[in-house]
Amino acid sequence: MKKGSGQHDVIERVLIVDDESDLLQLLRKVISKKCDCEVQLSTSADAGLALSESWLPDVVLTDIKMPGMDGLEFLRRLKVLDPTITTLIMTGFGTIEMAVQALKEGAYDFFEKPFDNERIVHAIERAIERTRLLRENQQLQQKLTRQYPETEFVGRSKRLSRTIDLLSRLAVSSATVLIRGESGTGKELAARALHAMSDRADHKMIVVNCPALPEQILESELFGYKKGAFTGADKDKDGLFLEADGSTILLDEIGDIPVSIQTKLLRVLQEKEIQPLGQTQTISVDVRVLASTNQDLEAKIEHGEFREDLFYRLNVMTVTMPSLSLISSDIPLLAQHFLELYSKEYGRPDLEFKPEALQCLLRRPWKGNIRELQNTINRAVLLCHGSLITPADLMTSETREQTHGFEAMNDQGCFLNLPYKQGKQEVVKYFTHSYLANVLTHTKGNVTAAARNGGMERQALQRLMRRYGIKSDDYR
Repeated sequence: MKKGSGQHDVIERVLIVDDESDLLQLLRKVISKKCDCEVQLSTSADAGLALSESWLPDVVLTDIKMPGMDGLEFLRRLKVLDPTITTLIMTGFGTIEMAVQALKEGAYDFFEKPFDNERIVHAIERAIERTRLLRENQQLQQKLTRQYPETEFVGRSKRLSRTIDLLSRLAVSSATVLIRGESGTGKELAARALHAMSDRADHKMIVVNCPALPEQILESELFGYKKGAFTGADKDKDGLFLEADGSTILLDEIGDIPVSIQTKLLRVLQEKEIQPLGQTQTISVDVRVLASTNQDLEAKIEHGEFREDLFYRLNVMTVTMPSLSLISSDIPLLAQHFLELYSKEYGRPDLEFKPEALQCLLRRPWKGNIRELQNTINRAVLLCHGSLITPADLMTSETREQTHGFEAMNDQGCFLNLPYKQGKQEVVKYFTHSYLANVLTHTKGNVTAAARNGGMERQALQRLMRRYGIKSDDYR
């Protein structure tokens, strides 16, 4: 196995510690042949600890009963040296109790002598992967900074970077912007970024949740009214457009605005003026209008539910927020960001993700996008029992039903109830798409490295990527 480190490939390191020289040589031969890793040997725990300090292994396979320092003490000192090192324990007759104690203190697995070579090799491979994930997670914790502090976006994917670059270029103008995207992709965050990077940032941005207000109330809230304009109007009221004068107004989910109000909104965009209810004179306003929607406005136009002229007034510039599936390489960063946010809120600073939990997050479909991911981490931080968040902590009965993994689909009969040929195609399609996403995530979009890690030719991997519509840029 190899892992990327800058422009070079780094071979994983395995240290074997045992006072039996013949066993050491046998294990070196077996593991070097099967695991494609660098192996070092040590005949004592003291020497193994000294070597670990200078050589920094990924995995340590050690006997538990040795002259001098025993395996338990060796394990404790390794944990102090580097808690990401994955340790495997070998036990002889009468040391099972010590092995169980080692597991309680953080050992990954143990084997009784004599043991099966294939089982050892498989365990080494899993241990190497575990260390890699632990260290990636540690790097996230140490390096998690918002790349774009003025926008509050978290992520480094190329697709997100392009979106933020577009926002920064639009921010300097006063052009109307329509922000589109699925629910939970951060449309309001994009609007706040546009405002924060503009010359209107010193003024408060006004946000209007259009679906939350009935038609009559929405109109009076937007444009204001004069005393006596309707029953209950016992005094003048400035509308939100007047409140946003000199600033920015976001019309959130504008697709839900009634047609009658769309007509008055069109006047604001065309003439830059408003007319409060019950008043004959208009008032000029200097307001930058941003609008967001997760709906198909073109389809609503065809059905007579949205004015075409208003659409073109709103759609001067368009920003489309990417779904989480298009920026999946940002999931670990986002998850760590939300973990730190809610750990602080709930007073649980000791919480960390198990590597398997991060893998679970990467594999899972996110219909609710970033908002669903945020809610999932919030729930896990609040409800998990230990100091490590596990895959089980990230799942609820509802999310299990929504998960499209093979196990979940098989449990529900989604594959088994299909005709054989169709079911087989669905299984292969799911596996291939998930496999490609996983291998490209690990190599940060490096197709050559992904093909090598997957044991295939580069051209073969590229053919699969084209077939399933996967682009390497989305993982960089």
